[in-house]
Amino acid sequence: MYAILDIETTGGKYNEEGITEIAVYKFDGHEVVDQFISLVNPEREIQPFVVNLTGINSKMLRNAPKFYEVAKRIVEITEDCVLVAHNSDFDYRILKTEFNRLGFKYKRKSLCTVELSKQLIPDMESYSLGKLARALGIPMSDRHRASGDAQATLKLFKMILNKDSSKKIIKETIKVEQKSKLASNLRQIIEDLPTETGVYYIHNAEGNIIYIGKSNNIKKRITQHFTNKNSKSKKIQVQVSSVSYERTGSELVALLKESEEIKTNKPILNRALKRNKFSQGLYSFKDDNGYINLRISQLRQNEKPITTFTNRQSGISFLNRMIEKFELCEKLLGLEKSQTSCFRYEIKECYGACINEEDVEAYNKRANSVIEMNSYDNKDMLLIDRGRYIDEKSVILIEDGIFRGIGFFDLNHQINNREILSSLITPMQNNRDTQNIIQSYMRRNKRLKIIELLK
Repeated sequence: MYAILDIETTGGKYNEEGITEIAVYKFDGHEVVDQFISLVNPEREIQPFVVNLTGINSKMLRNAPKFYEVAKRIVEITEDCVLVAHNSDFDYRILKTEFNRLGFKYKRKSLCTVELSKQLIPDMESYSLGKLARALGIPMSDRHRASGDAQATLKLFKMILNKDSSKKIIKETIKVEQKSKLASNLRQIIEDLPTETGVYYIHNAEGNIIYIGKSNNIKKRITQHFTNKNSKSKKIQVQVSSVSYERTGSELVALLKESEEIKTNKPILNRALKRNKFSQGLYSFKDDNGYINLRISQLRQNEKPITTFTNRQSGISFLNRMIEKFELCEKLLGLEKSQTSCFRYEIKECYGACINEEDVEAYNKRANSVIEMNSYDNKDMLLIDRGRYIDEKSVILIEDGIFRGIGFFDLNHQINNREILSSLITPMQNNRDTQNIIQSYMRRNKRLKIIELLK
């Protein structure tokens, strides 16, 4: 659990400042579950430059509560939370100073979104909240007011969590939470999970990730882990202490994140993703007559397939669909071994490429359509899919036929702008697994929106 915090102060000498406004958003990693926003009477003078910056003056604060009147609420809303602020050293120091004046020792773990941004969103011109938000397309209102800045920090932190592929932030947070509140039983863990698409992380008592999985219904999948009797499930049931998760909205994003994060985190109960999960490939060649032939065969070591399949039957079913859709010849797709014309020619559903009757160029144009629609070699493109929320979409970036990463964007983002796009994307590894996942998903999901980018 996180407490996203922003504080406005009077300014003045170090450790003599007072709070003029505070905003706290309690965030469970997915949504805000509580919030507290209040002006505060600092009982001291506000520096003129601060008045000009924030617009908060002494007259506005005359009837505002004093810090001791809001202190209890601040303790309650931040209890068992990690404080998150933009330049957290400042906000945390100010809070501790105010509590020290009351004789109360206030102690919380903290995270700084400035430092996290430098690690996970490198090479930005500036890491000030306003400039960073503008560069990342994060909308801001009420700049230099506690609520506006805290809301912008919250949106930035969501982006940071998404880019944290090693899950370092979540693992450290789980450790903090475990000290104060261990999940009492498996049923309680299940009750707190969503029925949505995403990636889930099963943690032991030390907060370490012991298993990573993906599901279109996280609650249902975890329930299966907790009730199945197979060896893996029994190990999970013995070792689990908590489950964290990331909504993805898109199944494709979930598949890619699962693949990447298993490789990155190497959880003890995950078997590495099988290389032979996709065992069959689609290949092409020209025969002696110049016609393009397509074949399903075992993946070849030194030849890149057009697309891949989990088994031969899946590949054959694909070829049969392509025959119907593009009026291709069964014989040239290796599905019929006749020495003369194919069966479809006899029933007038083949134009005769099998016996050299059809124009080679006309046939190859249709065969190339199959290759084109199932390969993203040398293409610059975006794959747009469901987002985590109703006003959001997910995006997968491919440049020069190479998978670059994933991201999420609000519907008001101009994602055709390359600079904004690059800031939204969490870089990920391009490998055979990711290529197989993307090609298989593109083939199966007709609602996936594909945008080709200008080079």
